[in-house]
Amino acid sequence: MAQTAPLLREVSLRTDTATYLLSRDKVEVQGELTQYFWYRRDDETVELRLYPAAEASAKSLRLRRSSDYLQLDSLTKEDDGSLRTRLKFKNLTAAGFLRLVVEQAADSVGAAPRRQVVPLLPLARTTLALRVLENELFVGEEKVLELTSSNARNVQASGEWVRGADFDYRLVREANGTLRLHVLPHQLGSRALLVKAQTERPTLLPNGRLSYQLPVLRQEFNVKGSRLRFLSPDQRSVTMNELNRRRGVELILDNGRSFDLRRTYRIEDQEEPGGTLIAELFTRQYLSNDRVLCYLRPYNTHRQTAGYLYIKENDVARYVTNLDITPETVVRSVQVLHRGGEWTGNLSVSPGELVDVRLEGEGLQKARLSFEDLPIVPSDSSVRTDARLVYRVMVPVGYAKRKSTIYNIGQPIGHALTIKEFQRPHPLDFVSVGYGEAARPITRLGGPVLYDGTIRDVVFQFNPNGIDQSEQLFGKQFLSFEIRTLNSKGELMELRNVENVVICPGDNSPRAAFYADKQCRTDPLSLNALLARKTYDLDDWSRILVTVKHQTAPYAEPGYTQTVEVVLKRRYKFDIDVSFPAGLLTRRQGESGYGSFGGISLATLAQLSFYSPDKINRLRPYKIGAGFVALNAFNLSNTSSNDRDLGLVILGSVYPTRREAKFTFPLYLGGGYLLSAGKWFYLLGPGIGVRL
Repeated sequence: MAQTAPLLREVSLRTDTATYLLSRDKVEVQGELTQYFWYRRDDETVELRLYPAAEASAKSLRLRRSSDYLQLDSLTKEDDGSLRTRLKFKNLTAAGFLRLVVEQAADSVGAAPRRQVVPLLPLARTTLALRVLENELFVGEEKVLELTSSNARNVQASGEWVRGADFDYRLVREANGTLRLHVLPHQLGSRALLVKAQTERPTLLPNGRLSYQLPVLRQEFNVKGSRLRFLSPDQRSVTMNELNRRRGVELILDNGRSFDLRRTYRIEDQEEPGGTLIAELFTRQYLSNDRVLCYLRPYNTHRQTAGYLYIKENDVARYVTNLDITPETVVRSVQVLHRGGEWTGNLSVSPGELVDVRLEGEGLQKARLSFEDLPIVPSDSSVRTDARLVYRVMVPVGYAKRKSTIYNIGQPIGHALTIKEFQRPHPLDFVSVGYGEAARPITRLGGPVLYDGTIRDVVFQFNPNGIDQSEQLFGKQFLSFEIRTLNSKGELMELRNVENVVICPGDNSPRAAFYADKQCRTDPLSLNALLARKTYDLDDWSRILVTVKHQTAPYAEPGYTQTVEVVLKRRYKFDIDVSFPAGLLTRRQGESGYGSFGGISLATLAQLSFYSPDKINRLRPYKIGAGFVALNAFNLSNTSSNDRDLGLVILGSVYPTRREAKFTFPLYLGGGYLLSAGKWFYLLGPGIGVRL
């Protein structure tokens, strides 16, 4: 078969430091010529130039997409005939079998499409160094050292142990990318550690060969013998309870070489004799992996941070080990912290509430606590010690149970959070009052209401949907009503109290199903159903005062109070008035001039008084009336000048408005008809009024 002619005569890769050509910079990898280039960053950006062969058309060439790089620009033809673009690689260290695929589409003559593959090999320069501050090691004790590298990602760190005559070692890469060298010595004396590490990406040697091997790290250590050998247990924590104290806990230890089977050893917290007995160790049998199966019977608690544990035979320490011996998890008390409050032993929480739960007891650090159907919210302020745990718990708004049991590894601990509906006082805008006009919220009245019609009834209505919202829950509202009726003088006529009016949130509340209660009131509250003297039978300027307030017992915080005052307003007043005009100037029809000042007269008038529209029960200073006037009725003189007569009059009078005045001196102006004289007349003058 004839070999297909190549599409490209040259490929150029240019980084920020060098330019690499396919014809010059290539190396054989597994029998295939591969273009190499050096990189410093995993996301290196390079300039790619493709030089088409003579018989290939530059317009029909394209670069196939790949998941290993991102093509930043489209292929652009340059003046030298090359096609230029930029590539940004994604992960050069981890990417395998990196290559460029150049394709030529089929032409109009019918020639088949062609492609050319250009293999790429990234090369990296990597250094690895070990810095040791103290070169002392002890037999059987593992030492962890930090490695420094110019390209830590390119160093292979499998974590597997490399066995040697003098040392065992392994390379480990931590989550933050730091390289650690774990060293375990075997032989005493001055020993040289040789660490052989490899890279993920090779380097190019001067002879043109590829190398994945880093220079060998050599470090001299002074290895000393330890009098006590450390035995690693298979468990890091053992629970001390009555069952484990009697029967023991199965524990697998390293083979101490001098262990005697079926023998009991004493474990103390100090190397010298007379230490506190922490536990007893009974050796049971050897295992095939050079370990020993034992029974551990704990008698006291111990923390690894408090120091090592010594395995003794006849008060002589033979081995050293370490593990946590903790008491059984016991929760003695549970407390709850509400937002803005203090810790309390009342475990009642409300739906939609975020609370902190504090548990106190023993052995809590190893506890795995959970709250039934309640999520635990991560918090930076969470406390976790052996004696105290603090969790932040969110109670969902739609939580459907009355209790949330607290579990430890699936077992109840004997405590539970009680789900209690919110019981907070809501502003009284959900209460409306109607007194002859459209009902209005009592919080919008803004003072006394002056009503000039007949009040058929005063009705209080309740809006259950105005209490709970989706984000804010208030719960049941416990109200009391104090109803007072006063006469026009402000004297109390009747007093009624209505206690324990319960208004439950409506169907819009996410907790509506949990508020169901026979005490919940839905019908309006009518005052006429409570008062002996109905509102439509009250006198002018009577007042109805209703004080609506939250009851204090159901709430932990002060409630709201609102007073509704309705006043029976009147525009005018009709009354029969008796007064004593004195010193009147009268002018009769057909007579010239005014007569002399008269004596004391008696006036009986049907008068209209007018109230001030902006004040309660305050009259204007003028009146208009019609009636009879007995002129000079109290003139006891027997002279002929005594001019008595009875007249029909229409009078306007001006009165002082001071309420505390017992004697008043009004001014009269008007006219009428004298019955004896048969004449029309006009009059003007003062009078005397007496208020009892």
